[in-house]
Amino acid sequence: MSVARSTATKASRKKANGTSERLFDRELEDLPQELRWREWMLRVEAVIFASAEPVTREILARVVGMDCSVDLLIDDLHEELRSRPYELVSVAGGWQHRSRSAYAPAIRASAAPTRAPAAVLSELESMVLMAIAYFQPVARSELSKIFGKEVSRDLIGSLRGAGFITSGPRSPTPGAPYTYVTTKHFLSAFGMETLRDLPDMEALEDAGLLSRRIEESPVTDPDSELHESD
Repeated sequence: MSVARSTATKASRKKANGTSERLFDRELEDLPQELRWREWMLRVEAVIFASAEPVTREILARVVGMDCSVDLLIDDLHEELRSRPYELVSVAGGWQHRSRSAYAPAIRASAAPTRAPAAVLSELESMVLMAIAYFQPVARSELSKIFGKEVSRDLIGSLRGAGFITSGPRSPTPGAPYTYVTTKHFLSAFGMETLRDLPDMEALEDAGLLSRRIEESPVTDPDSELHESD
């Protein structure tokens, strides 16, 4: 394809997208107020249903009128879905459709493939993930101190592969290794809106599930040019 033809194709697509954007009626001013609200509700539910990730308020605002309250729409959808086997839940800074826990046995018994099967973690992986959630940003060497044994790169790789953690800023310790932090997928998978929804750490310590053995220290600039030594 020539440069001229490629440029013309891109321009045509941009024009088509712009036309589609103008044709999408968010305000629905030709509808009576009751029907307008109903259509906004259906749009919001459709976007959330179709999305593979929690949908933020900013995304939902793209499909409703400027003066429409997304929060009020969500409230009405909660009420409408009250008798359904699924609901809208607030997770990871957005909303997502989730099956109600009461129907989990029926779903498991059916053996039907689900849209987003949960990753199965070993006991150690679960404990390391919990430590990262509470102590982030935390380096692998610090995790090893917490557990009194080496936390392997393979274990960290498994948690990264499941989408639960990602690299954080560099640690100020010698060699400036990367630290690790949890992701939005972690919040979504465990039904939390923010990290403030984590169980109280003191209660976990009292139960013997978690104890802090590392000292807090400030992290360095994440744009550090030092190479990872983890």
